[in-house]
Amino acid sequence: MNKQQLIAAFADKFAGQTGTVYASPGRINLIGEHTDYNGGFVFPGAVQQGIMAVIRPNGTDTVRALSLDLNEYGEWSVNDPNGPKETCLRFVYGVARELIERGVDVHGFDTVFAGDVPLGAGMSSSAALESCFAFGLNEQFGGSISKWDMVLAGQATEHKYIGCNCGIMDQFASVFGQAGKLMRLDCRSREFEYFPFDPKGYRLVLVNSCVKHELAGSPYNDRRRSCENVTKAIQALHPDRKIETLRDCTWEDLEAVNATCSAEDIQRATFVLGEKDRVLAVCDALVKGDYEEVGRQMFRTHEGLSKEYEVSCEELDFLNDIAKECGVTGSRIMGGGFGGCTINLVKDELYDAFTKRAVEAFEAKYGHKPIIIDVVIGDGSRRID
Repeated sequence: MNKQQLIAAFADKFAGQTGTVYASPGRINLIGEHTDYNGGFVFPGAVQQGIMAVIRPNGTDTVRALSLDLNEYGEWSVNDPNGPKETCLRFVYGVARELIERGVDVHGFDTVFAGDVPLGAGMSSSAALESCFAFGLNEQFGGSISKWDMVLAGQATEHKYIGCNCGIMDQFASVFGQAGKLMRLDCRSREFEYFPFDPKGYRLVLVNSCVKHELAGSPYNDRRRSCENVTKAIQALHPDRKIETLRDCTWEDLEAVNATCSAEDIQRATFVLGEKDRVLAVCDALVKGDYEEVGRQMFRTHEGLSKEYEVSCEELDFLNDIAKECGVTGSRIMGGGFGGCTINLVKDELYDAFTKRAVEAFEAKYGHKPIIIDVVIGDGSRRID
């Protein structure tokens, strides 16, 4: 849905009224997986797909909201302690509540919103929705909160009103994104830096496997526990050093506890330390415009996620192998693993052959087609004039 269609839908719903249009993007993460809870770096960028909303204060204390994508409509008071039941509307409710807590004088408003972030692709449509309303409501009601406050309001909405204990990367990328740039975010200090991403002659492509494996037990918690076990063992050897996470550990530290930690824990920590190095290597490569090196590090990350961290699955490894066979510059799992997408850096001249081969071979083996999603790095939260 484009801007004009959204404006028309708003006028149709709210008796010909007009409002202000806001947009926030979904995101990709080029490299840096399972590093956030280890105090490390992530490397996200905003994309052109996102959420768009028309917002208009209505002079009451009632919010009237319509999700066009899901055809769900709700009304509630800004003072309602419970809010709507529909999940998509609870994002709007939660953001408004969080802005009020941060000093923004939010009152009733009318809104219609829609998006084009592919669902199930790990591109964070929920963060785009939160960021869109955090930015728009702050402006509409004369707030002066910072972009970081918007990020934290979105994260708090997930925690308190949706029940998802997420980190900050998704909301950060949605709010702070800039066209043509990726961002290296320090998940511990929240310091970040923009890096140019202008891969002339290449395309960034997601291949969505459309599968998600539900594994028994708590695979994410198990891996986090492995990282914590190794960190504690290293801490015991160095009581004079400040060692909080694997971010603070060296390869020599890891070698020193090789005999006292389980082989599985060492294997998982090996991935995290390697991923820390790979993120920094990609930063250097982007500054130099060396996209071949970026691609090599992406393949190494996939190998580590598959063999060391063991969060891949047969379908994702298959897509990664197809990428190698087709001469793709770089390919890896994007996200937590066990399904979802691969992210691929593909030379222009190989794009058609690669996407055709990936779709046909995957369908032949698994019985359904993966979805090809072209990625362009776009701007973060903004008003659409």
